Amino acid sequence: MNLANKITLIRICLIPFFIVAYLQYPVWLVEQYPFLSKVNEYGVYWAVAIFIIASATDKLDGYIARKFNLVTNFGKLLDPLADKLLVSVALIMMVEQHAIPSWIAVTIIGREIFVSAIRILAASKGVALAADKHGKLKLVLQVSGIAAVLMGNYPFAFVTDFPVDYTIMLLAVLLTVYSGFSYMKNNYKQLQLKI
Repeated sequence: MNLANKITLIRICLIPFFIVAYLQYPVWLVEQYPFLSKVNEYGVYWAVAIFIIASATDKLDGYIARKFNLVTNFGKLLDPLADKLLVSVALIMMVEQHAIPSWIAVTIIGREIFVSAIRILAASKGVALAADKHGKLKLVLQVSGIAAVLMGNYPFAFVTDFPVDYTIMLLAVLLTVYSGFSYMKNNYKQLQLKI
């Protein structure tokens, strides 16, 4: 396994740490393990840091793969899967914490399942499909929106009452849907599918 793919696996391995940091622990558990009170108080900030670091590894593994000619079919499948897992887990947990409405998570995760199904179909035909430019931009908006919502609209709240965090999330949803249709349109001939 090459370095780029190892970095992608690190992104996947950071997901449980994000979960542990973002969870709100009940009083009875905090009473048994007092350090969990710090997690309840500061965990969201740790979760944001872990989420941003994990998201940043997407750029790093891609850069290394291209620079050192380490692009593999396995990497083309693993890299977007790692992104989908990270974003999906974050969205599900945010719904559970009432940070975002469930329809946002359902829309974004539904699109990711749809595109993953296309990739699996392509792989069964011996074709590895990489993410397109819309998919990359969509991921940037999703990561920005998730981080902003997790931070409670900070640092934007210092200068405006406008919900910048939620606006970014809505833009991410719109681009997510658009990029899903664009992905299908751009690849259906290669897969010999008809829309």
